[in-house]
Amino acid sequence: MQGVKNIIFDLGGVILNLDNRRTEEAFAKLGVKNLRQSFGLGHADSFFKDYEVGKITDQQFIDSIRTMGGLDGATDQEIIDGWNALLLDFPAERIGLLKELGKSYRIFLFSNTNSLHLAALRNIYTQTFKSGTLDDHFERTYYSHLLGMRKPDKESYEYILRENGLEGQETLFVDDAIVNVEGAEHAGLKGLYLRPGISLLDFQW
Repeated sequence: MQGVKNIIFDLGGVILNLDNRRTEEAFAKLGVKNLRQSFGLGHADSFFKDYEVGKITDQQFIDSIRTMGGLDGATDQEIIDGWNALLLDFPAERIGLLKELGKSYRIFLFSNTNSLHLAALRNIYTQTFKSGTLDDHFERTYYSHLLGMRKPDKESYEYILRENGLEGQETLFVDDAIVNVEGAEHAGLKGLYLRPGISLLDFQW
């Protein structure tokens, strides 16, 4: 990759496999007829974003889902399990690729995520690989709820560049959401969009 010295990876859909339908199905079993319709518009959307940037607690998020979904009979754990159902697995080949890329590039992670998902995916990693952590594969990791910023906001990319002394034109940002790639490019980075059906292993690194 000519001119590239640094790579910033997205997590879900890039390194970690996801299946959003599993969360939709889990909440449907709890009584939410249409998750996207119930939570995707208006003020419901705002509490998802607030959770992704750490403005509300786990309990406030759980209570918001319970209220918006009419899930008065659901326990906290049932809501947590439904929320985490979309998290699948870490393919070993992708972790192996990170190890190889780390020998030639400065690599970072930047994920729009939340406290409940981070705890669950870290557990998935530990159960799969038995030793080490996901964070071990990166020079620095940035999780939106800890950073207080999220993609595709320009200032989030600029913060990471500035904190690590990176030049945008030398930094490749990899994501499976085109809006996030466009946000990175707007901040001066190079972008790589992983289209549906394409994985990290399909590129000549």
